[in-house]
Amino acid sequence: MPLSLLTQHRFLKFRKTICFSIANFSYLSALPTLDCIEEMKTDDPHHLQLRQAMKNDAVSGNLRTALRSLNSMRYPSVNDYNALFYHYLKSSRRHLIVFGDLVKVYFDMKSLGPYPNASTFNIFLGGLTSTGNLRDALFFAEEMCGCGFRPAFTSLSKILKKWLGLGNLDDSMSVFQFMLRLKYFPTEPTLNLLISKLCKAGIIGEAYFVFQGLLGKGCLKSAHSYNPILWALCKDGESYTALALLYSLKKRGVVRNVASYTALVYGFILEGLWEEAFCILEEMEIDGCKPNVITYTVIVKFLCDKGRIDDAVDMLGKMGKKGCDPDIVTYNVILRELFHHGRIAKIDEILQAMDRKEMSPDPFTCAALTGGLLKRGQLGAATKSLCWFISVGGSVDVVVCNIYFHCLCRENKSELALSLLKSMMEKGFAPTNVSYNTILNGFCRENHIDEALQLFDQFEWPSNRPDVVSFNTILSAACKKGNSSMIQRVLDRREYEGVKFNVVSFTCFIQYFCTFGKISDGWELLESMLSSGCNPTVVTFNTLLDKLCKNRLLETAHIIFRVFRNTGDFPNTTSYNILIHALIREGNYSLTKQLLRDMYGQRLEPDAVTYGSLIKGSCKEGKISIAIQLRDHMLENGLAPTVAIYNTILAAMFQRGKFLDIFSLLKDMIINGCEPDVVSIKILKQAISKGWMKRFPVISKLLEFVMCGNPEKETHYGGTAS
Repeated sequence: MPLSLLTQHRFLKFRKTICFSIANFSYLSALPTLDCIEEMKTDDPHHLQLRQAMKNDAVSGNLRTALRSLNSMRYPSVNDYNALFYHYLKSSRRHLIVFGDLVKVYFDMKSLGPYPNASTFNIFLGGLTSTGNLRDALFFAEEMCGCGFRPAFTSLSKILKKWLGLGNLDDSMSVFQFMLRLKYFPTEPTLNLLISKLCKAGIIGEAYFVFQGLLGKGCLKSAHSYNPILWALCKDGESYTALALLYSLKKRGVVRNVASYTALVYGFILEGLWEEAFCILEEMEIDGCKPNVITYTVIVKFLCDKGRIDDAVDMLGKMGKKGCDPDIVTYNVILRELFHHGRIAKIDEILQAMDRKEMSPDPFTCAALTGGLLKRGQLGAATKSLCWFISVGGSVDVVVCNIYFHCLCRENKSELALSLLKSMMEKGFAPTNVSYNTILNGFCRENHIDEALQLFDQFEWPSNRPDVVSFNTILSAACKKGNSSMIQRVLDRREYEGVKFNVVSFTCFIQYFCTFGKISDGWELLESMLSSGCNPTVVTFNTLLDKLCKNRLLETAHIIFRVFRNTGDFPNTTSYNILIHALIREGNYSLTKQLLRDMYGQRLEPDAVTYGSLIKGSCKEGKISIAIQLRDHMLENGLAPTVAIYNTILAAMFQRGKFLDIFSLLKDMIINGCEPDVVSIKILKQAISKGWMKRFPVISKLLEFVMCGNPEKETHYGGTAS
């Protein structure tokens, strides 16, 4: 540095030190003196030139160059510094702000002068807030207070709102507490948002602190402020605490609304306290808060979840009497459960009620109808339901489309589903991972695993990569087929994508090991899962049980059943069915009875599969009357016997020459909506061909009529059986 510049630099530094000493001695008198010097020099052409250069550099985002221009001024004032900060924080490169550089200049001002004024801090607050440097903005707000100035309410409110928008609750609470120290109270909408976000994050204590602190100041009187706290408490199983809070607010004259009481109804039912919930329902009306459609829908949803479908339907009637019409959401909840129970007549009644009210089905209605039909195995009806919904102009979203793809794939029309997906994408349809996974599953079900893996590589995955379900879809198919090369390809691709396997993946491997005789490997994998904290699901255990039983390793299967029982959801009805089926096949009826007693002890009800195994065992022992009794028990418990169950009994009857009972059983089949299939026809033809029916010409003619009336069934199953 030339000598003249070095001398000038030292003089400037000395001048700043003197100014700072004066400021410390008498700040209030010194600052106007500096301003007077500034005013005296504003007409200096050199000063104006440097100031313009500083401004240009600051606007361009060149802080250091701007500082050189500033330090070249003979008497830079606080206004010059403020101008630099203002233009720099407004520059096009403000997103590249280096906070450390600004802080250094700020502390130089505090130590060397000119001392920052209120405008300095306001410029920092506004500029840093607008650029998203919210922690830095709060730092300067605290510095502002330390220097004897008071940040504006609007500045702090903006910082709080921005933190809330970003979902950062820790920093939001820091700003909120800082505002309280200044006796600033955020606006009610902002406070409501803060309380709501705290409650959603499960930080109920902090939410209550915010609410309780400001309630005493008279800032909060609306139910919108405390309702999120009530809902959070009720969802957390603290309904009585929520009730106590509501009563305390009631005494203080705080307004309540229907949502306040609905939260309590939800909470008490969630805890199984139905009586308390209905007491709240009555209290609502006494308090002038008439239950609305949301209140009733909450009750209807819980009733449906508990399988109390008749009570849920009755609640619809009560809603009408109270002048509260169900909306589309209420109907969708009921329809979904009715389909799961096969209550077709009631479904038709509700659809007619919707039609009378000119209430159009929405995508959720369609999903409820089709999902219910698919769950009952009525694939054709589900497809027709979807087509009808689309034909009447129903709004089709990605969920409905995915259900349609699922129906097509279940009908072995995966190619058609893929073609439809591609044509829809050309028209702007955005598939999800579920869309792609559904079609992958369809190709795997049709044993086109190579094509599925090709599609796997070709799909433009929405999340930039396939998920674990995508890998599991192909892995499951490869494991079932014992395709080791395909399994290795999936493993390699998974490692490349960085996707972690889950419990479903490990269950696929256990299935693979056990299917192909590598039982010890399957057992080791199960032990490895347990030791690594990857808890096997009931499906994992059932897969292992099934493979052990099919390999006639019943003793090992029973050991696993005893050791791991009551682990999570294990055992379930399927677990018992696997063992019961294997025991009946081996003729071990004493252990079968023991398992049935144990099953009831676990509060598990036999399903159609359980009854099917028991009926098969009874027929095998020639106890046809017991088989018929078991069939009757099924009907009494709302379970429809399958055609396979009827065929088992038919075969046993023919073997023992019970021809008169055959006619009665066939009649029952038709009455119960179960048509004879190709196996039924084969049994009947074998009986007629052996001449067993000559003694019963009338029955023989009727049986021939039944056989002739089922040509489609025979064709459907691949031709006439002989």
